[in-house]
Amino acid sequence: MKYKHIIFDLDGTLIDTEATVLNSLKETLKETQNIDYTLEDLNFALGIPGATALQQLKIDNIEKVLSVWQQKFKIHFSKVQLFPGIKELLFAIKEKNIKTGVLTSKTRLEYIEDFIPFGLGDKIDISLSIDDYKVPKPSSTGMDLYLKQAGIKASEALYIGDTLYDYQCARDAGVDFGLAVWGCKKLEGINAKYFFLSPEDIDQLIKSKSELEEGLANNG
Repeated sequence: MKYKHIIFDLDGTLIDTEATVLNSLKETLKETQNIDYTLEDLNFALGIPGATALQQLKIDNIEKVLSVWQQKFKIHFSKVQLFPGIKELLFAIKEKNIKTGVLTSKTRLEYIEDFIPFGLGDKIDISLSIDDYKVPKPSSTGMDLYLKQAGIKASEALYIGDTLYDYQCARDAGVDFGLAVWGCKKLEGINAKYFFLSPEDIDQLIKSKSELEEGLANNG
């Protein structure tokens, strides 16, 4: 297998948080700003740090509003689910002795609260949150740090995400990018190397590359 590490974004890639993120944000803005936004108005907030989303909304007292948003997110948390096939995919990757990682715009606490309850934390070898790399995607800062911590070359990593920011982060770090089409809301501008319609497509890529390498080794 060419890739030594397969790295995932979190929201929209491993877990489906769209309804929870948008509804909790909508309620927060109604309560704190007395403004009724449509869910469509708030789609831009998907895949970026919460504080960044509030900055773009020109919210004053971001820390206080962010706290309200986090509390409302917890109220809606029961709606958060793993995307179908993700659990099986992570097990399949580990069976091939490939390392797995997460590079997310969430904070470390959000990663722990939103992903770890699904019982797959031991299937992730390296996880980096916005607390670790500070400069959010589309900057490649987080990916650069991941490569350094993993001790691998950019060509040895595959990043899988669902947004333009994820693609730009991988591209600028020289890392191959696979689009998680199942979570993507806007394809424009994303020139991914792979377009994965489902997690099963990633499993098939791993199997096909492994079989090819085994065949070449046997022929050699």
